[in-house]
Amino acid sequence: MKETSIIISGFGGQGTLFAGQVLAYTALDNDLEVTWIPSYGPEMRGGTAHCTVILSEERIGSPIVGNPDIVLALNLPSVDKYESLITSGGMLIANSSLFNREIEREDITSLLIPANKIAEEIGMARLANMIMVGAMVKLNPILTMEMVKAGLEEHIPKRHRKTLPGNFEAMEKGFAFAEEAMG
Repeated sequence: MKETSIIISGFGGQGTLFAGQVLAYTALDNDLEVTWIPSYGPEMRGGTAHCTVILSEERIGSPIVGNPDIVLALNLPSVDKYESLITSGGMLIANSSLFNREIEREDITSLLIPANKIAEEIGMARLANMIMVGAMVKLNPILTMEMVKAGLEEHIPKRHRKTLPGNFEAMEKGFAFAEEAMG
C-alpha cells in the first residue's frame, strides 16, 4: 500500500477529529504506520475543525499534507477549501446535506452523499461523520469495514459504548450508499 493521506474537515461538533482518530487507531491495530494531526478553529463547536491522517505500510516521511489523496468534507467551506488541493486521481466525499453545488474537478473521484439526511433517517443525527467513513471504506478500501468496526469497538470510550450499534449502522449505510452510487 502506498502512503495515503486523508483530510477530514467540517464544523466543530461534527465529529471530524473523532472520525480521524477511528481511522488512525484502526491503522495502528493493523500494523500500519500512521500520523493523526488535529486542528481546531477559534471555537470548538461551530468553528472549523479538521484533521489529517496518513496511513502507510512504510515509515511516513512527513505528517504535513499539501495535496491530500482523500478528503471527507462535511460542509461547504471544506469543499471550497480542499477541492482544488486534492491530488489528481484522488477522491472527494462531500456531505451534500449542507450544500447544493456540483464538484468542479473532473480528474478526481467525487461522491456527494447526504450524510446528515441519512443520519437523521437512522435516528442519530450526529453520525454523519461515520456515514462518510463508511463511504470512504467502500471507495478506497485502505482499511476494510471489519477493521474499522473492530478499531472503533476497541477504542471507543466506555461511556460511549452504547453508541456502537448506531456507529456501525451509520458506517454500513455510508458503505451501501457509495456502493449504489458508484457501482
